[in-house]
Amino acid sequence: MRVGILGAGGIAKSLAATINKMDGVENYAVASRDADKARAFANEWGVGKAYGSYEEMLADDNVDLVYIAVPHSHHHKWTIEALNAGRNVLCEKAFAANEKQSREMIELAESKKLLLTEAIWTRYMPARGIIDDLIKKGAIGEPRTISANLGYKIDMNERMVKPELAGGALLDLTVYPLNFASMVFGDDIKNITATAVYHETGVDGQDNVMIEYNDGRMASLFTTMYTLTDRRGLICGREGFITVDNINNPASITVHAPDRAVPRIIEEIPVPEQISGYEYEVLACKRALENGKIECEEMPHKETLEIMRQMDEIRSQFGIVFPFEK
Repeated sequence: MRVGILGAGGIAKSLAATINKMDGVENYAVASRDADKARAFANEWGVGKAYGSYEEMLADDNVDLVYIAVPHSHHHKWTIEALNAGRNVLCEKAFAANEKQSREMIELAESKKLLLTEAIWTRYMPARGIIDDLIKKGAIGEPRTISANLGYKIDMNERMVKPELAGGALLDLTVYPLNFASMVFGDDIKNITATAVYHETGVDGQDNVMIEYNDGRMASLFTTMYTLTDRRGLICGREGFITVDNINNPASITVHAPDRAVPRIIEEIPVPEQISGYEYEVLACKRALENGKIECEEMPHKETLEIMRQMDEIRSQFGIVFPFEK
């Protein structure tokens, strides 16, 4: 599978480095609006072709899959451009700036029978299956409560703080605990209550989200772009609880007994060794293309739309409207 990387920033470099260690996948091309930057990227990461414009790469019929690695504000435009050029697309999270854009992207992909999927890597990782299996076999009894946090000191990054780039914690960070909760509890939501601490530019710098489900379960989620947190996930059941070391890229999953004094560790499960974690979403795209699918079962279109709907609801409570939405 020949991958064309649209954008030459940090996450694009991470994917290129990962692909270099994979079998059956090729770093075929990279595109930047700066030809020198594209050539430097290609030289550093062993990419076959360097294009000085996105349009040039999208016109290359040898590209099997386009990876969209530009800021959130530009996901909609360049996914639409890629699909109209006949290209299959793996688009970075958050999939778009809002549900309306996401629906337009998905409807176009479906009309053209092209693969389109969201690169929310935690949906594709083995950790998801490990957690699902533990819950199904009753390792902690009936799950009732989730808490999860994610924080990095990244407020110095332009894309995080500029409203015109769809900046803020929500689309970049809160998307992960939302997906964490969704993967465990599903999406039968009764109510979402969200608050934010605002950055000086008007975007959300810290988020607190409470989700109440129709069956009485609850999720408590916190994110920040000002500090590093322990990134812990906690799934509490009637007969014990599960801790996840780093919801953004799980290192281990631990089952605890419900002893009130000092909870005992029943089982500690390391996740399989990996290249970086990005390989799972790439392999999912490869399998989907080989099987003639236009979505990946790990992150189907309906789930992408649901998470975008949740983020639209949260952002409406924040009172944040991006400049390009006005």
